[in-house]
Amino acid sequence: MSAILVVLAALIASGACAYHRTSLKTWAIATAATTFVVGLLARAPVTTVIVLILLAAVAVPLLMVDFRRKKISAPLLSMFAKVTPKLSETEQTALEAGTVGFEGELFSGMPRWSVLLKQPKPELSVEEQAFLDGPVEELCAMVDDWQITHELADLPPNVWEFIKKNKFFGMIIPKSYGGLGFSALAHSAVLQKLSSMSQTLASTVAVPNSLGPGELLMHYGSDEQKNHFLPRLADGREVPCFALTGPYAGSDATSIPDFGIVTKGTWNGEETVGIRLTFDKRYITLAPVATIVGLAFRMYDPDKLLGDKEDLGITLALLPRETPGMEIGRRHFPLNTPFQNGPIHAKDMFVPLSVLIGGPHMAGQGWRMLVECLSVGRAISLPSNATGASRMAVAATGAYARMRKQFGLAIGRFEGVEEALARIGGLTYAMQALSRSTAAAVDRGEKPAVPSAIAKYHATEWCRQIASDAMDVHGGKGVILGPKNYMGRGWQSVPIAITVEGANIMTRSLMIFGQGAIRCHPYVLKEMQALGIADYRERLKTFDSALFGHIGFGFSNAVRSFVLGLTAARIGDAPGDAYTRRYYRKLNRYSAALALCADVSMGVLGGKLKFKEKLSARLGDTLSFLYIASAMLKRYEDTGRPEADRPLLAWAFHQCVWNMQMALDGVIRNFPVRPVAWLLRFLVFPFGRREVPPSDRLGRRVAALITAPSEARDRLTTWTYLTPTPNNVVGQMNAVLPDVIAAEPVERKFLKAFKGGQLKAHTYNEQLAEAEKLGAITAAESELLQRVRDAVAEFISVDDFDSDELKAGVAAKAEKMEASRAA
Repeated sequence: MSAILVVLAALIASGACAYHRTSLKTWAIATAATTFVVGLLARAPVTTVIVLILLAAVAVPLLMVDFRRKKISAPLLSMFAKVTPKLSETEQTALEAGTVGFEGELFSGMPRWSVLLKQPKPELSVEEQAFLDGPVEELCAMVDDWQITHELADLPPNVWEFIKKNKFFGMIIPKSYGGLGFSALAHSAVLQKLSSMSQTLASTVAVPNSLGPGELLMHYGSDEQKNHFLPRLADGREVPCFALTGPYAGSDATSIPDFGIVTKGTWNGEETVGIRLTFDKRYITLAPVATIVGLAFRMYDPDKLLGDKEDLGITLALLPRETPGMEIGRRHFPLNTPFQNGPIHAKDMFVPLSVLIGGPHMAGQGWRMLVECLSVGRAISLPSNATGASRMAVAATGAYARMRKQFGLAIGRFEGVEEALARIGGLTYAMQALSRSTAAAVDRGEKPAVPSAIAKYHATEWCRQIASDAMDVHGGKGVILGPKNYMGRGWQSVPIAITVEGANIMTRSLMIFGQGAIRCHPYVLKEMQALGIADYRERLKTFDSALFGHIGFGFSNAVRSFVLGLTAARIGDAPGDAYTRRYYRKLNRYSAALALCADVSMGVLGGKLKFKEKLSARLGDTLSFLYIASAMLKRYEDTGRPEADRPLLAWAFHQCVWNMQMALDGVIRNFPVRPVAWLLRFLVFPFGRREVPPSDRLGRRVAALITAPSEARDRLTTWTYLTPTPNNVVGQMNAVLPDVIAAEPVERKFLKAFKGGQLKAHTYNEQLAEAEKLGAITAAESELLQRVRDAVAEFISVDDFDSDELKAGVAAKAEKMEASRAA
């Protein structure tokens, strides 16, 4: 028994050091001292000596740095160099383009929450808020989405003019060039509000402020290019588009077949060195109306007119619409959401070298330029549009579920509808925290490659779920298109966001964990970079430091994952108040579990993990939900820990934790090396899977929040256009919602009189008059019921059309011509 105590003491001391990540020297001293003291007290000298000898056999060689490097690290360095796949130039560029923010802490297994909580609260400036309350509000009031999507298949001329005049295309362009110089948060807020009214409008405004000529020029353009183009882009004299995607290169942008050959040709009557371009692009937003086209192509210099290199790589150019030889084709029609979109072509089109963004010396730098800008644009545009649409769904579906009655009861009271309402409210809460977090990262100067992929994927996927639930609650109201339908076009447009800026399957399977595993891991990139160091001594020194840091990191995460799993994450330091402290501890647990599973997956599977896309996707899911849950906690802190928001936070948080658990369980169940999987399950889930999804009771509280006016609902629908103008049915519904709620107890009195047989009249108006005469309700109550009934009748009504009204303009015109000929 005494021998067992000594061994346990040594293990506990080692585990405590691993849990707290002490240095190797501290671990050796603490474990030796603990073993000696316990051995002395337990009177087990033989066991104590054996344990101390074993400890010395491990610790001494590791603490002798020169010995360790020569005898341990050097052979491992040689082995590592043979098995590590060499990063391609493309992959290297992608990895170096982004920066690492708090997602790196989440990948560490031991997040420093102070790093997150010390980040400044994201807030709009006075000028930005004035723009949101002024021009944005005015623009929303001008928009008739039925006119845009059904009648014009475009924004009307007055809307185009207003957008340009008020510099909506120049939000990210600095004031020194005539732009608005807004923050990423303001950019996001504007897009959210616009998307709550029209996805066509939001997409039109998003593109020039996302990946496009404006941002590329600001970062890489020559002074001459900036001074000429940026003021013209800011005030709408130039409408930009960016041509990247083609028929044979979508998500795999690095394999674009479009090319340019450096050669001599004639430009403006003079012979000059230029580029002969051939390209075929499609899906290019704003192309049909663009006056200036950004272009990505592969540049070759076979005659070496610019230097010794023949394949210069991906290069970016800026081409005026009137460039001879460029053909901007007819329009694409993406799922009845008629934002301007179409193909662009050219064959053997000669242009001067001056069209290259940044000038000739930037030839071949296009992929780096794109990756750096894309991570910023992806962090704002699609997450903001999805969040705005989801906020609108909260306002619309919450109000409709309270107004629409079935079986004498508001449909929002039925448990099946409550379940859908809870998802709408909870996911929107998570989504707005996520989009706010990525915008704030951009404003801090980060290039959030991993968070932007997380935001794009989850915001658009959740928007799809929310749109589905909202349509389900609205029933027939949602599927009958017309001016009164505020849901149908949004439902149609959801798949568009799913497919662009990297299809979601690819984003989840390859990008999130693929980039996160290397960018966010504290040691993997350092180990890989060590291989590129020319000096052997320095290479060995760097590799040794990273390797043994990595080994200690792995042991620490194994211990932390097991201990936090064993205690159900009820121990450990954590910030927050009495309500949220448990949430931070749960994230500590799953951070350690992710780091452990990721390390084991990379260590055991090596380069094969790249092809195990389902495992990578699940590991990416865990990182994603850790990041999203962290963003929600930060938002909760930034808003002053409002008690009213707790049901929303709790629902969304428990959903995230449930998803983390199931993702890690999926990794372990499908891990190809089964003994390793068994060990992982023991360390990650020592008592099995104990997390549960949000309860029905919690879902009921969330549903109640979004079906009645409250401060929590107001925060959930911030940056949504809810002014009750004639073009905004959702705004009108929200204005009437307090009356609907006030009328509910009166309705109960009225129904009691009706069911009691006191009312003999047949029409509703006559029944109200009779109930008032009998004293069942007062005159004011009768007026309230009538007013609410009239308003609700308008909201639940749907459109109908004459058959000729639904014919496409081309068909209708042809029919009239045929009738004219027959006459």
